[in-house]
Amino acid sequence: MHGLYLLWWVQEKQMSPAVVAATLAAGDLAIMLLEVPTGWFADRFGHRRSLILGSFVQVLGMLCCWLGQGIPGLIAASALVALGDAFRSGADHALLYRTCVALGREVDFQRIQARTEAVRLTAMVGLVLAGGAIVTTWGFPAGWIAETVLCAAGLAMACAMSEPPAQDSDLQTADAAVSPGPAADVPIRSLIALTLPVSLLGSAASAASFLAQTSGHGEPGRMSVLIAVVTLAEAAGAALAMRAAAADVTTMRTLFGLGAICACVAVMMPGAFMPVVVVLALLDGIAHSVRAPAVQRAVPDQVRARAASLASACDQAIHFMTLPIAGFWQTRRRR
Repeated sequence: MHGLYLLWWVQEKQMSPAVVAATLAAGDLAIMLLEVPTGWFADRFGHRRSLILGSFVQVLGMLCCWLGQGIPGLIAASALVALGDAFRSGADHALLYRTCVALGREVDFQRIQARTEAVRLTAMVGLVLAGGAIVTTWGFPAGWIAETVLCAAGLAMACAMSEPPAQDSDLQTADAAVSPGPAADVPIRSLIALTLPVSLLGSAASAASFLAQTSGHGEPGRMSVLIAVVTLAEAAGAALAMRAAAADVTTMRTLFGLGAICACVAVMMPGAFMPVVVVLALLDGIAHSVRAPAVQRAVPDQVRARAASLASACDQAIHFMTLPIAGFWQTRRRR
């Protein structure tokens, strides 16, 4: 149902794009506020446990997306999805990085992370197309059933994972592996420099995709193709990141600059809007894939989930500010 949920609420549920955008932005705000507490939970109680809890809440969120009624149902669904995303955010990168270190493959983390992201996004293309076909053939309820089953499969995978051992070189004592240091252990200034350009770029890509999906003349099959193309572009960006050198602040700023140029082109040349949406997705795929290893290498072992969560919180903060603007602008265009 990736992408189709906007059609579900805007066309099937007859909600205005402004209401949907504002509610989704509120969900982003919830994620932003929950990122650090859930990151602490992952560092304190285990990244695997955090992934399991987040996946379970995600299943509940999908059921609420399907069965919820009106604005209260939309709000409840957004809150559950936000909570599930927050528990998984940060814990996934930390678990993968610590696993690579435990296997003596730390230098391969960026390649593995980028490849994993590329495979995930490519698989999502097939799922998006399948979702469009399911909804077109059997209706939205069948699509939500399929989405819930897939989320349940993710929960099963999280349960099958193992927690890698702590890195002794980064810990003062063995107890520090289960009792992480204070938030001050996270190098905030370095994280902001690495994160903010990528957050701005991702927000621009998300807003452009939202505008394309809520243009008012889409139908499930056609919209699925659009989302598939955008997702494939993001996957291509992640694949390019597999061969990229270790990223630094200059890399992040360069990617943001390219995205800003694309946004200016879309404003000055409306006919180029759809190609710009695809290019922004490509740049976003590159940026997030190279940022993940840069963040993990910048922090000690006991705060890895919190560091990744802080980066994600920055993403959500910028997204929270831009998505309502896109929703109100789209609503005015449709009047």
